[in-house]
Amino acid sequence: MNLGRTVNINPSSSQFVIYSSLIITLVFNYPFISKVYESVQPNTLWEWVFFVSIPILLTLINILFVSVFGAVFFPRITIAFTFLVSAFLFYASVVYGVIFDSSMLQNIVETNSGEALSYLNISFLLFFILLGMLPVFAVLNQEIKGGFTSRIKKLLLINLVALLGIILIAGLFYKSYAAVGRNNKGLIKHIIPYAFYDAGYKYLRDTYFYPPLPYRVLDKHPVINDFKPMQPRTLVVVVGETARADKFGSNGYFRNTTPNLQRLGAVSFNNVTSCGTATAVSVPCMFSRLPRKQYDSRIASSQDNVLDIIHRAGTAVTWIDNNSSCKGVCSRIDSIAFDPHRDPTLCDGDFCLDEILVNQLNRTLKEYSSSNRVVVLHMIGSHGPTYYRRYPENYGRYQPDCPRSDIQNCTAQTLNNTYDNTIAYTDYVLGKVIGLLANVPNSAMLYISDHGESLGEKGLYLHGFPYKLAPDEQTHVPMVYWDSNLGNTAYKRCVAQRVDNPYSQDNLYDTLLGLTAVNSVTYQANLDIFSPCKI
Repeated sequence: MNLGRTVNINPSSSQFVIYSSLIITLVFNYPFISKVYESVQPNTLWEWVFFVSIPILLTLINILFVSVFGAVFFPRITIAFTFLVSAFLFYASVVYGVIFDSSMLQNIVETNSGEALSYLNISFLLFFILLGMLPVFAVLNQEIKGGFTSRIKKLLLINLVALLGIILIAGLFYKSYAAVGRNNKGLIKHIIPYAFYDAGYKYLRDTYFYPPLPYRVLDKHPVINDFKPMQPRTLVVVVGETARADKFGSNGYFRNTTPNLQRLGAVSFNNVTSCGTATAVSVPCMFSRLPRKQYDSRIASSQDNVLDIIHRAGTAVTWIDNNSSCKGVCSRIDSIAFDPHRDPTLCDGDFCLDEILVNQLNRTLKEYSSSNRVVVLHMIGSHGPTYYRRYPENYGRYQPDCPRSDIQNCTAQTLNNTYDNTIAYTDYVLGKVIGLLANVPNSAMLYISDHGESLGEKGLYLHGFPYKLAPDEQTHVPMVYWDSNLGNTAYKRCVAQRVDNPYSQDNLYDTLLGLTAVNSVTYQANLDIFSPCKI
């Protein structure tokens, strides 16, 4: 049987554009139309007519878009590419609740191969074959009827009809569209594939087409305060990955996922928010002088971050990575890059367990240093969707877990068990870090996660949702502090009094300056969490 003959309907160019536009609207934009229905909740006849006008309007816009971008010369290639992109976006939207904006695209671009491959599973492949490859095969198998002149005439006609339809709908329902758009500003980000194209344009513009900014030194002469009565300061900053504050036993979670931190007297802050919902944004933002509401990646990457200031003051600073990268934060300091083959007992060729950071920290601390030092450990933490790969088998404390990457097919219980195991393993690693520091005079550890994670709440999975629309699960992050000086009763009491205060990653810059005793013109004492607490 010739499969090509069974799917070849030999449409004209105008029919081809219309059919394809309808598929893009009614199939791939089902999530968008569903969101619109939830927002409009039509009851009256007028509301129903308005709601029906939305897919019609989107179809008319699709006709114009497909016509402009290749329907005359490359109709099959244009439609095939659109279907492939739309199928991928549709899967991410339906399965994980993902919205593609420029920050999400940045996160995708900066993801390493191990992380990218972790999203591949049978569910994705079946989905992509059925809604991506088969439609593309059918599209490429079509023979478009009509000569060039005939195509032009018919395309001009349907584009004129589409344009008149858009004008008519806009005239009749302008106030309704304006009201729905004003009250639901995130809706437009669900439109497939145009939200992705818009994000791609913004990412390319910001990354490659804007001229580079001149580098700005925020403080030429920071200095370390006189600490002569005490030993040199050693601070370990642990950057967590995808950890949720509400999953920490030390924050009141019903499971004791953090027994080591509690046993060792670490102080847990339970009201901390992130700068972003993805690593590519949160990590550079938390170390930047720029606050979240004014954060701009171009500006941040073109000026000092807090580690640069600390290093310039005379402190030895080292970044040790067990994640994809430091996102530019460690560009001007000593760093040890992620290597998935560093230790065969802890690495599988794609990822390494976070205990590898403890081993590297141990080697670093054994190197004699008469100066202050800061070591940053960047964890893989609870990175999904392959949560089960973030802890060794003997740390699968909560069972049954979910050893698969298509987490939408896990039950809520098994998914939460798996994620909670990652938090318990993070607690184990942090306990080992504190254990090393217990033998180092005047030492401290500050742990803070880059962002949180959705585990099926509100139909969302993973992270990376636009910040203004993101649920608390993606922005409420854990922060834990341990200090050898907590043996000072007055200091410990002062720190404990601050655990319920609202903080954010905006506080990290000044808090790190305070913990390392660096005197800088960039320092703002009111943002330093521990500034009221004197040792």
